[in-house]
Amino acid sequence: MDIKLVEKFVREIELFRGLSDDEFVTLSKRIIDKTYKVGEFLFRENGPREDVFVISNGRVELFKSNAYGVDTRLAYFGKGDFLGEGSWASDSPHSTTARALEPTIVYSINRDFFTANPAAALKVFSNIARIISRRMRNANARMTSSAAQYESGQTRPEHDLLGDRNVPFEYYYGIQTLRAIENFNISGVTLNFFPALIEGLAMVKHAAALANNELGLMEDDVTKAICAACEEIVQGKYHNHFVVDMIQGGAGTSTNMNANEVIANRALEILGHEKGQYEFCHPNNHVNLSQSTNDAYPTSVKIALINSNKKLTDVLRMLIESFDKKAKEFSHVIKMGRTQLQDAVPMTLGQEFGAYAATLSEEIERLDQNVKLFLEVNMGATAIGTGINSDPDYADKVITHLRKVTGMPIVNSVNLVEATQDTGAFIMYSAAVKRLAVKLSKICNDLRLLSSGPRTGINEINLPPMQPGSSIMPGKVNPVIPEVVNQIAFKVIGNDLTVTLASEAGQLELNVMEPVIVQSLFESIEMLKNGMMTLKYRCIDGITANEERCLWLVHNSIGLVTALNPYLGYEVSTILAKEALTSNRSVYDLVLEKKLMSKEELDNVLAPENMIKPRKMTKQ
Repeated sequence: MDIKLVEKFVREIELFRGLSDDEFVTLSKRIIDKTYKVGEFLFRENGPREDVFVISNGRVELFKSNAYGVDTRLAYFGKGDFLGEGSWASDSPHSTTARALEPTIVYSINRDFFTANPAAALKVFSNIARIISRRMRNANARMTSSAAQYESGQTRPEHDLLGDRNVPFEYYYGIQTLRAIENFNISGVTLNFFPALIEGLAMVKHAAALANNELGLMEDDVTKAICAACEEIVQGKYHNHFVVDMIQGGAGTSTNMNANEVIANRALEILGHEKGQYEFCHPNNHVNLSQSTNDAYPTSVKIALINSNKKLTDVLRMLIESFDKKAKEFSHVIKMGRTQLQDAVPMTLGQEFGAYAATLSEEIERLDQNVKLFLEVNMGATAIGTGINSDPDYADKVITHLRKVTGMPIVNSVNLVEATQDTGAFIMYSAAVKRLAVKLSKICNDLRLLSSGPRTGINEINLPPMQPGSSIMPGKVNPVIPEVVNQIAFKVIGNDLTVTLASEAGQLELNVMEPVIVQSLFESIEMLKNGMMTLKYRCIDGITANEERCLWLVHNSIGLVTALNPYLGYEVSTILAKEALTSNRSVYDLVLEKKLMSKEELDNVLAPENMIKPRKMTKQ
């Protein structure tokens, strides 16, 4: 390891800004270079904090695992980025995990360096405080990003149709995004709440740049810079600069311009220019070349929904697996089936849970079927579908590149004018999402009924207790997980109505209500994913059966007489049922008392295995 090269490298790192020459020399001598293979961990969540890591080469993913073992990506880090900066001053364990995504070399500085060099430690602490302040300012409830390193207080002048504005120098977005932030402080839910949407925008811009370059409309260096910026965004960088509210006027123009500006400014950096030097790479003239919001935005949304659907169905499969396991576990538990909340005929608890698994399995097919509608897009339509301001060969070429960038069998619509104004695919997919929500809600209704009591309700199953159920009634435990899934379902059903109304509100050559359609769909998907994961781990997996209670209800049910109907006839069975009800006696005892059947015959008919499936019948 060449100490001088190491020293030159760390002098450029934000974390060590302000160190003296002697401190840089001392630091460089204490650095250890470490190499990590793909998949190896730099540090693990809950592991000890010992080193600060500066990436020399390679790429590292920072993620956090939830209680269910599901990883949530927080950020990507590359050359020059640093991790573990809190190690020097804290004995607390790491709160996240860092994993190499490609062969990676890092410079490791042990916390002992800071203990031995208090003056340097104070300077580093000052830098950390500034970095944390910047990160907190950019943080939101959905993600953390490594995109911005600091804010200097500088601004850069930008202009648009309405005039001039100063944009904070470090921000990758520009003047049109700045205006959108001011105009659309609506829901508080910004684009970066939904990474799949940002990635979809980057994929469309990537494909468009390649198509324009192939047509000779864009220089090679600008194309490469735009493509590199798009690839970084797909990898998770710069997401915190996508700041426009999901609900906005303008048919998505603010979203499209937010993407154009971020990509253009990052491309300018890659080209060696400053942000805002749009004469070298312009948000409209280059990043948006041959496009309109009216084709780029819906295409990006459709790509994002296809990718989001994969995650939704993955979680749904996990929930179905839990119901299947319970169906097997409860296959021997005899209970009473009910229709109209009245006793019907016996069944097993396993059959009940197996039915839940089966009905949810159907939804995977419906979702996957409807999401295929999004494979038809309108790229090349530009403003209204006529293709104005695009090359005659552009539409075919951009679709070819979009297929490669996304890995999806995307096709262009036969009629781009129709495709630009039509939102039918969103209606169809929203209906499938709603259908899943309705089924989940029905299942949760059942779970609340079956667990009701515990003394005065059905009480055939026990839901895992999650929290005390009352501030006034000691000992009460509520079915809070099914309740929250019910509420999620209500929201999804409402979102589907929003999609329907917004689709109906389209006028002439464009539907300007697409932003609320998009927000509604992504919100529904996100809530269902979280709700199903919670339902699986915090409810279904922990359900137990009250076997004795189930059997007692069967033996004492008036509905038991239904099993005797083929042997005694409807009239006799009706009289038995009425007498059992008025005398509060069991059907079983009455049949024997009236000598309608022998005990052996009765026990055979009422044997559990004979009541839960078809059997050969004989003529009465």
